Amino acid sequence: MTDGRLMLLDTAALYFRAFYGIPDTVRGPDGSPVNAVRGLLDMIARLVGDFRPTELVACWDDDWRPQWRVDLIPSYKAHRVAEVVHGVPDVEVAPDLLVPQVPIIVEMLTALGIAIVGRPGYEADDIIGTLAATAPGPVDVVTGDRDLFQVIDDARGVRVVYTARGMSNLEIVTNGVLLSKYGVTAAQYADFAALRGDASDGLPGVAGIGEKTAASLLAEFGTLDGIIAAAQDSHSALSARVREKIRAADDYLSRARAVVAVARDLELPAFDASIRIPDAGRDEIERLRARWGLGDSVTRAVAALDLAAQAPFPN
Repeated sequence: MTDGRLMLLDTAALYFRAFYGIPDTVRGPDGSPVNAVRGLLDMIARLVGDFRPTELVACWDDDWRPQWRVDLIPSYKAHRVAEVVHGVPDVEVAPDLLVPQVPIIVEMLTALGIAIVGRPGYEADDIIGTLAATAPGPVDVVTGDRDLFQVIDDARGVRVVYTARGMSNLEIVTNGVLLSKYGVTAAQYADFAALRGDASDGLPGVAGIGEKTAASLLAEFGTLDGIIAAAQDSHSALSARVREKIRAADDYLSRARAVVAVARDLELPAFDASIRIPDAGRDEIERLRARWGLGDSVTRAVAALDLAAQAPFPN
């Protein structure tokens, strides 16, 4: 990687958003649904055009529910499991009309020269955490997942382009934004998430501890370790009621932190993150455009990537 601006895509989060944001009546010539494919291409065109990265990586869930996380918290993403097949990753609940579009997305990203990076046993969040931690230059993490706020680092220029309110209302999240919105820093965010829990990930949190209480505890004691130590100290400033709640959740908290924290030091396969459509890929792009009826979505994505490849990195 170079010292230009690296953009990391939380790919599955984006194509799920595309699928639900565009009617599934958007079909290819043979009637196959292509709404997620077209939507993702339009997202990439918008993101690359607006933020002008010099490098781009589609971070991939090789395992969307790693067993080591499930071993720590059995409820982790359990509500999203469609099928358990022993010896391989669990099958995630996904709309029937989305499933056949994922291989098309892989083909199109490959033809466009966009690196797809994953690792067995880990989620896209872990790929993002590792690449954000090791990138020599600024990083834009594109996601709708609040857990990735933990990778924000103002000093290194690592920020989150938050998609939760849609592509027309993108929010740039920095450490200052976290402090004003949640009352915690990026370094505290994983502890914050473990305390308050996250129903979308099947994390129960500490009973009776919501966002405001979690933030105030971290403001007073700094870290989850500090809060746990205060709960064990009868002379600390922690109230008896909160002390009891933290003590009761001691086993959960010891495991939850490891589940919530993204990996920062994975060994990843070699890849080229530079934005450059390979010459051999252009014929494949046109084949895929015609085969699946992807039309102007391909045109916009190609134009944005070509411009990013030619134009200097903006300060």
